[in-house]
Amino acid sequence: MTPPTQGARPYGMAVNSKGAVFFDEYGTNKIGSVDPKTLEIREYPLPDPASRPRRIAITSDDIVWYTDFARGYLGRLDPATGKVSEWQSPSGPKSEPYGISSINDVIWYSESNATPNTIVRFDPKTAKFQTWPIPGGGNIVRNTSVTPDGKFVLANSLVNTVTLVTIQK
Repeated sequence: MTPPTQGARPYGMAVNSKGAVFFDEYGTNKIGSVDPKTLEIREYPLPDPASRPRRIAITSDDIVWYTDFARGYLGRLDPATGKVSEWQSPSGPKSEPYGISSINDVIWYSESNATPNTIVRFDPKTAKFQTWPIPGGGNIVRNTSVTPDGKFVLANSLVNTVTLVTIQK
């Protein structure tokens, strides 16, 4: 399967509760999805042509969250309506948000161009951000994951380390 947009460059991906695969189209300002039954690709344009979504996470309500690496934004796409909401990342337009995960419907991601790199927490219920420096700097967290017990894991590419973040309840 090839996305309809030339040069889409599929990048990060996640699967929703209905088995649909959502992916960032890093070569353009779109999020794509693949219908699990028909394998049809649908594209969701983001409002700013300069957007370059890099990684993606999905909350339990099937809302799609993405990091806009080029513009320094956290974005939210409701696939049911196509509505997009965006928030400037705390370290600003050059912060290069990258790896992202959802933990109990709270969004966690990294800013790969903050010095030192940061961990960002965004609570969708309050629209409030919190940030912490990554020990050792982080140096480009391309991928993140969540352990079965709810810890946030960062792959710190350029410093050859993995960071395990314990989240206090």
